[in-house]
Amino acid sequence: MARDRSEISEQYKWNLEDMYQGKDSIAKNIELAEKSINEIKEYEGKLSSSKEIFYNTLKLMEDTSRIISQYYVYTHMKHHEDTRINENLSEATRSEMMSTEFGKATSYIVPEILEMDEKLLNAYLEDEKISHYKKMIDEILREKPYTLSKKEEQIMAATAELTSVPESTYEMLSYADMKFPEITDEQGNKVRLDHFNYSKYIKSTDRRVRKEAYEAEFTTYQKYANTMASTLFGAIKAEIFSSSIRKYPSALYASLFTDNISLDVYDNLIELVHENIKSLDKYTELKKKYFKLDDMNMYDLYLPMAKDFKMEISFEEAKEIIIEALQPLGEDYVNLIKKAFDERWIDAYENEGKKGGAYSWGSYDSHPYILMSYKDDLNSMFTLIHELGHSVHSYLSRTNQPYLYSSYKIFVAEVASTVNETLLIKYLLNKSKDEEEKIYLLNYYLEQFRTTVYRQTLFAEFEKIVHEKVESGEPMTAKDFTEVFYNLNKLYYGNACIVEELSGIEWARIPHFYSNFYVYKYATGFSAASVLSNMILNDEGSVEKYLEFLKSGGSEYPLDQLRKAGVDMEKKESVDNALKVFSSLVDELETLISK
Repeated sequence: MARDRSEISEQYKWNLEDMYQGKDSIAKNIELAEKSINEIKEYEGKLSSSKEIFYNTLKLMEDTSRIISQYYVYTHMKHHEDTRINENLSEATRSEMMSTEFGKATSYIVPEILEMDEKLLNAYLEDEKISHYKKMIDEILREKPYTLSKKEEQIMAATAELTSVPESTYEMLSYADMKFPEITDEQGNKVRLDHFNYSKYIKSTDRRVRKEAYEAEFTTYQKYANTMASTLFGAIKAEIFSSSIRKYPSALYASLFTDNISLDVYDNLIELVHENIKSLDKYTELKKKYFKLDDMNMYDLYLPMAKDFKMEISFEEAKEIIIEALQPLGEDYVNLIKKAFDERWIDAYENEGKKGGAYSWGSYDSHPYILMSYKDDLNSMFTLIHELGHSVHSYLSRTNQPYLYSSYKIFVAEVASTVNETLLIKYLLNKSKDEEEKIYLLNYYLEQFRTTVYRQTLFAEFEKIVHEKVESGEPMTAKDFTEVFYNLNKLYYGNACIVEELSGIEWARIPHFYSNFYVYKYATGFSAASVLSNMILNDEGSVEKYLEFLKSGGSEYPLDQLRKAGVDMEKKESVDNALKVFSSLVDELETLISK
């Protein structure tokens, strides 16, 4: 049972008081933000009237955003400490309302910039103060061919609530209304399956339990397949409607355009994963051999190897291991890790009412904060080092970039966290003298690789196929979605695994499909991190380039940032090199198992 927050030692709780100097400080910031929002409204329609007004508007927008961001982050993290406290919820809601008001107040700025005379705008940008906003304006102008008139943009904005209905319907159906059946656990007890315990039972060492959990989960989604198909089809249609109205060549192109990512990156990922399916086959066959299974089924894929081996790692032990594992990144990086522990950036343990999951957050004017629920196991240590990767990335971005360019794109967000994880697994493997421990560790990392690169690429390919079908005018029913997903499962797993027809329904339980063309970023981020971590371990000069990448924040486009760090994601060899890492680790696992 979770403890009350008051029972947890202060050293294991984050210190949010670093963000404000008491309640008076918060009140003053709120008052200033509200005043600034009203002032921003007064500049509407006047951006072209003078250089001073143009600069004042952008500066006011930037400064107000910074103040509201601090308040928003603080109130939400305070709420996440104990979600049962109504006062904290109320403050978090207030910050959301203020953020919405700010969005409305500044909504005229982009359309007015797009409507400005090009010569006048260029003349403004020659001013030293205004040149600070050049990259922001360049990004706005990149979107100009796909931006509608002011009135049309208002109409599109008004449709946002309508186009979000499919995802809302999916969430209500999947998380609120759907009821899963009971299964019998390893001890013979009847337990009701749900979204949270499914991941536990699909990894059970008892094959009967794995199969029961798998069939209970998937047959339940099968019952709702027609409704799920309707919601997903609606979400895809909404995305295609938006991209076609704006005259993008396709929904995929529209999604990648914002980050200036070429279609080659997406296509190369799928192509190279196809070319490296044999490594996945070999890994699957090794699991089958290790567990002496007559055949391998889809419900056996998540079974952890070295089943009798357990790693208990306290938070203090994890701290020391992490500091040692990250030594290759240099003294400055390691000192930031120590700073995170010493200055209470981390809210480590579960308490009653605390928000679940894990994240790294914070504002421009605060140090990063980490929320998690540490469990004294290997997975928790990896979660901790993962979030520390995000935190150091954020810290270096914020301390080396102005507020406007301090936030990095999602395309590169998982690189820093995965580099940390990769350095940790290599450190643990090098230190290990026990063969069962090595099998346990290799399997852990290979599962991360399989589920992040191979599985997310399968998802990305599914999205590409179904979007193209809908864009060509094909209606997609539950049968159609299931057929596409089943065929992809056959392609990815069919050489080494029995692919049951039931596996085709899995599309219905993947919430990421409602965030169009998002999942590929997990695979590309993991691939980039695999290459960069090898470079860091084998070339001292790579560390400095990697740290410069972390410091660059959002000052450049993602592909340019990664290229400077040493990995070109537009070149096939980058993903290919990452997949070779997977293959070499599979070979290492085979050697250990053979012993």
